[in-house]
Amino acid sequence: MWSGEGPRAVRQTVSFPEPFVAPPAVHVSVGMWDIAGDANQRADICAEQVTARGFDIVFRTWDDTRVARIRASWLAIGAVPHDDDFAV
Repeated sequence: MWSGEGPRAVRQTVSFPEPFVAPPAVHVSVGMWDIAGDANQRADICAEQVTARGFDIVFRTWDDTRVARIRASWLAIGAVPHDDDFAV
C-alpha cells in the first residue's frame, strides 16, 4: 500500500469464534491509520462476503495515496444458537 499508484486493496478474513444462526449485521471501522500527508488521503473499508461463520474486511485506496499501516475494528450483531432452541 505504500508504493504504487492506482487502485489497491487488501482483504483479511475474519472467522467468528462461534457461528451465528444467520449472517449477522457487520460494522467495520478504521481504528488507526498511518497515511502519508503529502497527497490526498483516500480510503474505503467495508465488510464483504458475510456469512454465519465469518466475513472479509476489505480496505481499498487509490490514486497516489500511500498507506503505511491501518487497523480495522469490527462489530457483528445477530442471533446466536442457544441450548434451549428447538425445531418444530
